[in-house]
Amino acid sequence: MNDEQLNGIGSEKMMETIYIPQLLKAPEKKEEMAIKEFISGLETLTPVKGRMVVSHGGNYLEIAAKAETIVTLSCDRCLQQYNYRLGINTSELIWLEEEKLENLPLEREVAVEELSETLPPNGYFETEKWLYEQLCLALPMRQLCGKDCQVAVPKTGKNKQEIDSRWASLEALKKQLSKNEL
Repeated sequence: MNDEQLNGIGSEKMMETIYIPQLLKAPEKKEEMAIKEFISGLETLTPVKGRMVVSHGGNYLEIAAKAETIVTLSCDRCLQQYNYRLGINTSELIWLEEEKLENLPLEREVAVEELSETLPPNGYFETEKWLYEQLCLALPMRQLCGKDCQVAVPKTGKNKQEIDSRWASLEALKKQLSKNEL
């Protein structure tokens, strides 16, 4: 799904859980919806805004979404909070197949080819849950407020050599070892 298709959606349905068999009866076997709401479990300053299209392809669902919001993050370097524009423009195929839970071992090795999302063909697709997962995956792993960010320097008392009381035992051991070496 390209940007023009996502942006040109005329339907103004809001996000909802989709019953997969009902999707087969929809025009062109797809649901198009506008996104303009807060997502449960995702703390954002603004509602998530965008578009999502869920298409039924027979034995798979194709989901395409373009959305954005603003979140508050804490800088990993200076610990200050800053606002970050979080956006996604993604698509995913989810295979429709019945899960066979009987006779499965408690532990088993899984090949890379088997790592795919599946849903039962007569089940539900939870749009909000899927969008939440996509937005969480788009959060930056390294959160820095800017290129010129400096490491937070702890403020010490009058003595710059002052030791944190939690390290006092280690400092005493260090002094004891240095005396024994002499």
